[in-house]
Amino acid sequence: MKILRTPDERFASLPGFPFEPHYAETSDGLRVHYLDEGPAGTAPVLLLHGEPTWSYLYRKMIPGLTAAGHRCVAPDLVGFGRSDKPADPADYSYQRLVDWMSEVVFDRLDLRDITLFCQDWGGLVGLRLVAARPERFARVVVSNTGLPTGDQPLGEAFMAWQRFSQTAPDFQIGRIVSGGCVDRLSDEVTAAYDAPFPDDSYKAGARTLPSLVPTSPDDPSNEANTRAWEALLRYDRPFLCAFGDGDPITRGTERQFLGRVPGTEGQPHVTIAGGGHFVQEDKGEGLARVVADFIART
Repeated sequence: MKILRTPDERFASLPGFPFEPHYAETSDGLRVHYLDEGPAGTAPVLLLHGEPTWSYLYRKMIPGLTAAGHRCVAPDLVGFGRSDKPADPADYSYQRLVDWMSEVVFDRLDLRDITLFCQDWGGLVGLRLVAARPERFARVVVSNTGLPTGDQPLGEAFMAWQRFSQTAPDFQIGRIVSGGCVDRLSDEVTAAYDAPFPDDSYKAGARTLPSLVPTSPDDPSNEANTRAWEALLRYDRPFLCAFGDGDPITRGTERQFLGRVPGTEGQPHVTIAGGGHFVQEDKGEGLARVVADFIART
């Protein structure tokens, strides 16, 4: 496996991002980056990002959560941020993404009593972790995400994005993130989302992940995600939906959780007004309050 590692200088002086890097290594030698902020020894809030972002997406949520007394752990998926980047698209699979993050969260960091906040691919990976090790999670917050099996259509907006990711000659990460926000990002913030990718050779993961989302029943991940749903339909710990109102890709997806996952019963589910697909970017401070209040309430 050919591995690329983004030079550290690419991450110098990013706006609004004063956090120190931390690293864990997987059994196959990949270095995975994570942020670890707030009081050590307290129950962690695990913040999982999606495609094609990285832990920079959580810079607006972390201060509010740590001020409320919570430890925040925000990893970068393999292929993103400061984590190592396999150069061959064939090195990525849905199962590998789950396995890599499982190893970091459970084996290397040994996180317990976790509050999970997950969005986009953070949910596709994070909900698989919940299903596999439900005893490790105290509660879950899902935002603009789902757990597709391929048995139901994902909508034209997603299919258009999937086609674009595979065919666009110029895959500009920062502009893609900006396009998924309600308000256009500044040039400096757009550049921060581009920072992990010095050139196209580093974008194999970012290009590949959309194609790994199950869109038909014969998808390789159908069976594993179907089993994960069986576990989620028994998950009775607190489970909150906090979806943005301006995301054309996941609009309405919260219905797959509400009334089906037992932990959703009686929770103060919220729609984040003015939140696009990357709701953490549009409304990060407010989301931090939602999560902190949810923890306090439950």
